[in-house]
Amino acid sequence: MDDSPRYMISVAAELVGMHPQTLRIYENKGLVRPKRTPGNTRLYSDADLERLRTIQQMTELGLNLAGVERVIALQDELLRLQARLERMERRMQEEIARVHKQYRRDLVPYSQSTELLPTRTTRTTTWTFKS
Repeated sequence: MDDSPRYMISVAAELVGMHPQTLRIYENKGLVRPKRTPGNTRLYSDADLERLRTIQQMTELGLNLAGVERVIALQDELLRLQARLERMERRMQEEIARVHKQYRRDLVPYSQSTELLPTRTTRTTTWTFKS
């Protein structure tokens, strides 16, 4: 999703099928946060438009703005937690790789064709390999 601000409020409102005043209300409620130009003009991104469409769908389903705010807050938290989980999984994989690199490389690999057979000497048992 593109976060580049590019649409003025009139264009954004037309693209999502809402009145510009509705977009201002949603901004005041904190449901959408368009970027501002140095002249204080609102500029909406594609991500903002997608959020506005989501809000529109929820209100059409019967949610009031308080419900929409809660759903969006939960969605945002879910995205934040998913990103955190991905970072933790990446660190875990890196740590596993680091531990694997520390394994002793001087150990002889086991081969099924090699048998370890006991041989008796006078008082001790000695183990020898037989191929």
